[in-house]
Amino acid sequence: MVLKETINQVRQILIALCHDLEKAAEGNRAAAQRVRTGSIKFNKVAKVYRKESVAAEKGKKTPKKTAVKRKR
Repeated sequence: MVLKETINQVRQILIALCHDLEKAAEGNRAAAQRVRTGSIKFNKVAKVYRKESVAAEKGKKTPKKTAVKRKR
């Protein structure tokens, strides 16, 4: 599945960002640069995830729940 691969990419990017964020908070300038570039990369992969997850939801043929009308 393509969606599973994208989820793994998102997970890996987030792990790397968290690691570099800790270093950047301590004043490491190189880690701060990696966080900035990583956030751009994360944004691109997040957009792909959004498209794939919507497509996966549309692919499922589950009936929608209908609203229950209440008597007043």
